[in-house]
Parts: sequence; C-alpha cells; structure tokens
Amino acid sequence: MPLPTSVKLFEMAPRDGLQNEPGGIVPTATKIALIERLAKAGITHIEAASFVSPKWVPQMVDAVEVMAGIKRQPGVVYSALTPNLKGLENALTVGVEEVAVFGAASEAFSQKNINCSIAESLARFEPVLERARDAGIRVRGYVSCVLGCPYEGEIAPAKVAEVAKALYEMGCYEVSLGDTIGVGTPLAAKRMIEATRQHVPIEFLAAHFHDTYGMALANLYAVMEEGVSVIDAATAGLGGCPYAKGASGNVATEDVLYLLEGLGIETGIDLQAVIDTGFWITHELGRKPSSKVALAKASAIENKN
Repeated sequence: MPLPTSVKLFEMAPRDGLQNEPGGIVPTATKIALIERLAKAGITHIEAASFVSPKWVPQMVDAVEVMAGIKRQPGVVYSALTPNLKGLENALTVGVEEVAVFGAASEAFSQKNINCSIAESLARFEPVLERARDAGIRVRGYVSCVLGCPYEGEIAPAKVAEVAKALYEMGCYEVSLGDTIGVGTPLAAKRMIEATRQHVPIEFLAAHFHDTYGMALANLYAVMEEGVSVIDAATAGLGGCPYAKGASGNVATEDVLYLLEGLGIETGIDLQAVIDTGFWITHELGRKPSSKVALAKASAIENKN
C-alpha cells in the first residue's frame, strides 16, 4: 500500500507522558500550560488527563482541575482516560469531549495493571461505553502489550486482534495498539496489523509505540505501509509505564513530525513550536528532551552561535 497522504497525531504527553513522572506531583498550572502550548502548535487531539484512583496513579490526582482549567481552542479535542464508570462520571462534570478505556493483549499484564483478566476488563468497559453513548461522548480504546509483555514475552498477533475486535464491536470509534514496553520490530508490527485489520478496518486503528529499543520510528513506518494513519506520540518523548519496569517513554512527537515531513505527509502541526514546548516542559521537570530531533536542532543552533 502507498503511505498515507495525511496523518492524525494524537498527543500523549499530558497524560501518558506525565502519569509516570517521578520526583513529586507536576503542578496543575504546568499541566494546563503544556496542553495549551500543544494546542497552539496545531495538535488537534490531546489526551489531557486520566480519571483514575490517585492511589494507583498519583500524578493524575488533579484531573478535574486540569480539564476545567484549559482554555480550549476551537477544533481541538481534549480527551481523558476513564477506565471505569466512576471515572467517566467525574469526567462528564468538566465537559470532557472524548474518553478512553484500556485493555491488554496479555493476561499477565492485565492482572498486574488492572487486577483482572482480559475478559473481566472488557466486561467492565460495557457500562462505560453505554453511559458515554447516552452522553454523546466518543470512546477510544487502547490495547497494551501488542508486541510484547514484560511477564509473558512475545504476544500472538491473533490475541491482539481478538481484543481490538472486542473493543471495536463494543463501540470504540478507534483502537490504539500499544507497544507498551517498546520491544517490537517492523516485521512483528506488520504482522500484528495484518492480523488485526482482518477484524477492525484499518482506518480505525492507531499505532502507540514506545521507543525502549529505538525501534519506534521504524515500526511506525512499517505500519504506515500497511495503511495506519493515526499515530500516538508524546512531546519530548515523555512517558513510560508504571507497570512495565524499564520501558522508556513514548516515541517523541518531534521525531515523528520530522519523519512525516520528510515523507511529505501532512499533519498541520508546527514542528518548531513542538520542539520549543518539549524543551520548556522538560526544563520544568528538570531534565532534557529525549527527542533526537529536538536535541540535534538545538545543537545545530549552538554551533552556529
């Protein structure tokens, strides 16, 4: 298949990027500023918060304040993770436009992550989907560990397809396939997409790849060759998984945009604005971006000076 002519980028930094941030809670004002900067850079889909128990994810304790505090830009979707009915109800009180639920392709990971089997997790989502439909809210689905699990190792593509199909048939408008621990390689990514697209139309699938082994961009190119045109990424490469020790952050938005620009694929996003935002947020967090593009461009400017 030819590569897509345009790609929808789904920004993960405010939620998936910050949820595993060590060294104390990130201030609410910083989260809001990050979201607003990303929207001004032209990003139209931003996962802004997670309505989960602060016992399990303390960085997301201020989800209500974050969602209520954003100065919303027209044409930008601000979504939130709501893994259960209570989370959804809390999200609805602050005018959330879109929510997400997450399952896993690994039984062991499901037990470690949300303390239930895959089948039990899917059953828990049914009332969330039903309530969201009643409220006129779209629901996105996530599948974790699609290319490997820290407990089970390799995951069969058929298992990924099975979980993705269940989420799609349940009513998720889009299913994001996550290489949670970043172990995938291009051929494995292609085979996973080939199996999954037999049950979920390719236009409703997204790629959510972490870069632990440095393969995320190669894997994204591979799945774009299969027709995937929705990519999850996090500015500055923020993120990781609290239940997958050693997993690095999401693929950096800056690096994805540089790749897409080089391929002539439209995104409508200002790369330099994202680079600037990445340096700003990592300065706030006390470190540097993990984006190779951001670091290379900064180094080039320093050398010129």
